[in-house]
Amino acid sequence: MTQHATRCISMMLLIVSVSTYGQDLQLRLDNQLSSWGTLSFKQPAQYQFGGRYLPTFSISDSLKNNQKIDAEISINAYGNVIFSDNTSIETDGQIKPYRLWMRYSSDRFELRVGLQKINFGSASIFRPLMWFDKRDFRDPLQLTDGVYGLLGRYYFQNNTNIWLWSLYGNDKPMGWDAVPSKWQIPEFGGRIQQPVARGEVAVTYHHREADFSTWYDTIPFAAQTHFPENKIGLDGKWDIGAGLWFEYVIKRNDPGNTMTSKWEAYFNLGLDYTFPVGNGLNFTTEYFRYNKTNDFAKKEIRSTFAAVSVSYPFGLLNSITAVVYYNREQDEWSRFISLQRKYDYWSFYAMAFWNPESYLLYSLSGDRNLFAGKGIQLLAVVNF
Repeated sequence: MTQHATRCISMMLLIVSVSTYGQDLQLRLDNQLSSWGTLSFKQPAQYQFGGRYLPTFSISDSLKNNQKIDAEISINAYGNVIFSDNTSIETDGQIKPYRLWMRYSSDRFELRVGLQKINFGSASIFRPLMWFDKRDFRDPLQLTDGVYGLLGRYYFQNNTNIWLWSLYGNDKPMGWDAVPSKWQIPEFGGRIQQPVARGEVAVTYHHREADFSTWYDTIPFAAQTHFPENKIGLDGKWDIGAGLWFEYVIKRNDPGNTMTSKWEAYFNLGLDYTFPVGNGLNFTTEYFRYNKTNDFAKKEIRSTFAAVSVSYPFGLLNSITAVVYYNREQDEWSRFISLQRKYDYWSFYAMAFWNPESYLLYSLSGDRNLFAGKGIQLLAVVNF
């Protein structure tokens, strides 16, 4: 039996055993089916066809004094095939847990354990605080893997809230990280979020042991392959008629790790506003800067980006979104446009992209860019 299957069975047994003490047990099953076709204008041209099934089973049980136990189990089953003009065929597919968590909550407190999504911050396009997910702004479904861990949150009467977490057993890179954590060693961190005039500010911290074993494979007799890393983030957002936000993250790498610089810094500044034009023209813009240096006093700017996103709804069913990115150092432009039509259960998307073959921004996170090069994609989604 696989490790993932064991976790699923253990979680379901725990949910059932705890729920027997409740008063109002509720069960729900939601399903999402999606299918897509992509044409990439490479040389040779590539054609991709794929499908995904995402069932989500939810259970909720009310306890005494406004307390509640709830849980979610979700599976991500997908497959795709890629053809090219030179007749080569590449296939890919997997069935894996997507969400697998259980939560206890009251009026001011919640404690959630298992495979879950943990995200925070206000940025939407470039996200320095993308520490535990890999959400792509251009993805209409906003899909992202979760992390295994324990998360606790407490909410004060003045809306101040405190987050504390510990992660364990995650063996894939998260967020902007190029390498995974040492999964046998727990990670930990926390966040304090405080209301201020017309907005809020927050401070966030996280510690982990980064696993560079695959990077050190080419170096014989390497004495150490995992190193401590510390991140601290500061972010804030305000409603001043327009929405205004910033995120700033400093990452301290171990000086003994010769594979990385000692310091990394991520900065984001954003603004959005909906103009009273027709049905409402939404405008979002963000500036992003990434620094990497061995001397904190010297800002060796590696890359800077700017982006503008515009969206407009044509009535209740149709909408359009366009995004343009610019990388100053490489003098490269990236473009994306999406047409969307929504019904009660069905959604249809027609997307086109015109980007560099190698996009530096998403290579920072160690992931393959889904919208590299030039191409079009059709996506159909049904929720039931």
